Amino acid sequence: MFPVARAALSLTARGFQHTAVRQAHRKHEPDFHDKYGNLLLLGGAAVFTAVWGYVLTQAGIQWGLSPVGRITPKEWRE
Repeated sequence: MFPVARAALSLTARGFQHTAVRQAHRKHEPDFHDKYGNLLLLGGAAVFTAVWGYVLTQAGIQWGLSPVGRITPKEWRE
């Protein structure tokens, strides 16, 4: 079993080495995420903050108020 496991690890390591060499020689061109990733992240954070800021301050929603003590049960009708 040990020689088989060693051979399998050797093949795996060789595969990683070939992939690393292939990627090292490839010319890296910036893709969409390299160009616009941070801009989109900051834009999304700004929109998120603006929308939730509006909801929390201007929408008129009463947040987390318990109805205990404000609601009284109606009389039972027969």
